[in-house]
Amino acid sequence: MLEGLDEEDIKQRCARGDRAAYARLYTFYFKPLYRHVFLFLKSKEETEEVVQDAFVKIWENRTALPEVKNLKPYLYRVTKNLLLDHLRRLQTQNKVIRIVSPETEPLEDSTSNQINHKDYIALSMEAIQHLTEKRRKIFLMRTQQELSLDEIAQELGISKSVVKKQLYAAITFVREYMHKHGGISAGILIMLLEALS
Repeated sequence: MLEGLDEEDIKQRCARGDRAAYARLYTFYFKPLYRHVFLFLKSKEETEEVVQDAFVKIWENRTALPEVKNLKPYLYRVTKNLLLDHLRRLQTQNKVIRIVSPETEPLEDSTSNQINHKDYIALSMEAIQHLTEKRRKIFLMRTQQELSLDEIAQELGISKSVVKKQLYAAITFVREYMHKHGGISAGILIMLLEALS
């Protein structure tokens, strides 16, 4: 029950597009969901983004709310799924950064370097989106799923040499894209030949 307003009423009103009911739902559940997500992300900005996305998703799917048996577990499940998606994206981004950054230049934990690190991640993800579908898939299978070249070849039904060529082309493109669009010196970027082994 939401402080004198039962969940059934809130669900029905939200489903009809009642923004006041939705605002009540948002106000009631925002802080607990925020606290829950913050335990995992430890970042106010990222936590807020995940929780806001959860409420957007709930609003977009509001017509299904009357079918929801228990509102609280539903809200936590939607938020948890978005949190997991966010964590997977972070894992992929960090993997890409490890691949395209030299081991000899660790990022320091200063505000300036954190901003540069975020810009670097955003630029690398932008570069990946410009890859052809096949190259992007191979690149992400290697970096996100950490599959070997043999495993990728088997899953896609192509030869290992084709996987190697496509991965090499993808890495080269990402490196050159980041150099061109980020003004990053060639010394900061590496070829990733070790990723091809």
